[in-house]
Amino acid sequence: MTGRHREGRPYSLVYRRVWDGPARAEAERLSQVWSEWTVFYSLSKRSFHAVASWDSPHLVMVEDATTERLEERMREAEMNRLLQAAPPQRGGGESPSAEGTAGKRRRGGRAA
Repeated sequence: MTGRHREGRPYSLVYRRVWDGPARAEAERLSQVWSEWTVFYSLSKRSFHAVASWDSPHLVMVEDATTERLEERMREAEMNRLLQAAPPQRGGGESPSAEGTAGKRRRGGRAA
């Protein structure tokens, strides 16, 4: 029987290849810069993924092939989060639907 791992053979170092090292390093950097996100690089898809760590009823995850576009998607997701959390703006007085209903009644009353 032959082979490197055969019983009785001395231990030998094996070259460990780091696949897509620069991309993985960039994902780690983004994960540190964006504190509310966990960023990783997918070897199988060759793309960057970011998962939001804030409290949400559903998973918030974005994906892109470049870090620049991934950051854009992360900003968009944060903006959507802020817009959903903001209370609705009220103009003052009646709501637009009530004003529209009142106007229809007046016009209908004149025509009849």
